Order: sequence, then structure tokens, then C-alpha cells
Amino acid sequence: MDVLLFGTAGTPLSSKGNDSISGIRRVHELGLGCMELEFVRGIKMGDRTAKLVGNVARELGIMLSVHAPYYINLNAEGETLIKSRERILKSARLGYICGAKSVVIHAGFLQGSPRQAVYERIKNQLIEITEALKNEGVDITLRIETMGRNSQFGNLEEVLDLTEINGILPCIDFSHLHALTGKLNSREEFACILECVENRLGREGLDSVHIHVSGIEYSDKGEKRHLVFADSDFKYRELAQALCDFDVKGMVISESPDLEGDALTLKREYDLIHPSKNVLHDRNYGMIL
Repeated sequence: MDVLLFGTAGTPLSSKGNDSISGIRRVHELGLGCMELEFVRGIKMGDRTAKLVGNVARELGIMLSVHAPYYINLNAEGETLIKSRERILKSARLGYICGAKSVVIHAGFLQGSPRQAVYERIKNQLIEITEALKNEGVDITLRIETMGRNSQFGNLEEVLDLTEINGILPCIDFSHLHALTGKLNSREEFACILECVENRLGREGLDSVHIHVSGIEYSDKGEKRHLVFADSDFKYRELAQALCDFDVKGMVISESPDLEGDALTLKREYDLIHPSKNVLHDRNYGMIL
């Protein structure tokens, strides 16, 4: 991808309808460039609707991604594991029909087990799932999201380590990473995160990012709930600066309670300082007019 697009996690609040097609049309009207189809409470879309969604998105030039259901735990056993695998597979199949490039996944919970043991279990499940999708001809990337609670699998290192599996890339949720420690909330710290991505995945990793962001409330256990930027301590302006510094490309999805409001706020901030606006940036955080 040759640009950085901004969009919403699901249908914008100002959309005339609650369905995905209305949402895509509203995203286009707002001047945003992408939307994430939210299957988080369950997968209710059928193949026919998925084809229509894909057609409208292509017609309007809106990039799509999918968020798989929250009810996934690849560190489980029995029926829970079986259902978790099927939810990922079904999300990927429908996303592919829609023309989405990525499926975002909450991979699992630690459940008192050592992190390395959980990593190996989740890794093995993802290998099997990606192989199944490949065999079906479903060409879509599984994005493992960085999580915001200490009980969840998915810190930055774990998510990047999983990219050793072909077909797996990260979804970097900057707000979750901030909520884990109360840190990682400055231009320099955002830069460190992006450097980690680049060190692991090369320039290609920064040319195809998938980012989640919102304001966030947190405690010593991590994330509590999403907030609008204005009601939180999240330094979205400094994030926009870091994204410009690294000339990041891909998709930035707003998960704010004010979906499109904060998506537009971050886009405006980014556009003000992006090098294409006759401003030269470098990684020493200098600006030459």
C-alpha cells in the first residue's frame, strides 16, 4: 500500500443505516479511506451480503479489514478450541469474499500458564489454521492484535514473534500497549514500537501496517474501556508525528466511542504534518519548512 488510510471499527455512528454497506458509503462521504468489518459479537453476514459489501467497497475505493469474534482462545482445549478455530476460519472466508486483506484476532488468554508455553500452543494452532486457509485458496492475512490486559496473550514481542508463521502479521494497538503499563505514550516511545516492527519485518512491515487506536481508561491490570481522545491521556498528536516520521503506510482504525470523530481528528493531525504537505521530516524529530 502506498498511503496511510484512516477509518472506523465498524459502521460510523452518523451512518444512515447500521449495515456494512451503509457504513462503507458513509466512510466514503466523510473522506476516510477504510473500514473494519466488526464480527466481534458473532458472524452474522452471509456469502451473498459479503459479495455485495466487496462490490461497494471496490466501487468507492474503501479498503476493508475484518475483526474476528472476541470469543476466541487458542490456548484452550476441547469445544472452546474447536469453536475458536472455526470462528477464525469463518471470519477469514467471509473477509476474503468481501475483499478484505486482513483478519484481526485476539489470540487467547494465559490462564495461569507460562507465557512461552502459551506461545507454543497458539503458534501451533495458527500454523494449522493458515495451512487450512491456504489449501482452500483463501488469500488473507491473519493479524494478531497486541492486547491491553495482563491476563491476555499478545504483548508486542509475542505478536512480532508469531510473524515467523507465513500468513501472520501484527495488528498494533497503540492504546492497548499504553494501557498495559501506563507508558508507551510519547513520540519517542511510539517510535520505539515502530522500530521494533521494522527490525522484525523490514520496510515491508511499515508499508503494510494495521493499527488500532482510541483513547483508553486503564488500571494496574491494564485496559478498562475505550474513551474518546479528548477524555483520555492518550497522546494521539504524538502518534501522528511518529507515523509521519516513519512514513508508515497501511490502515489506522479508530475504536473510539466517537468512531468517525476521532478517526477524522487523527487524520487531520496527520495531514497537517505529513511530508506531502511541503514539510520535511526525519527520525531525529526535526522539521524543516
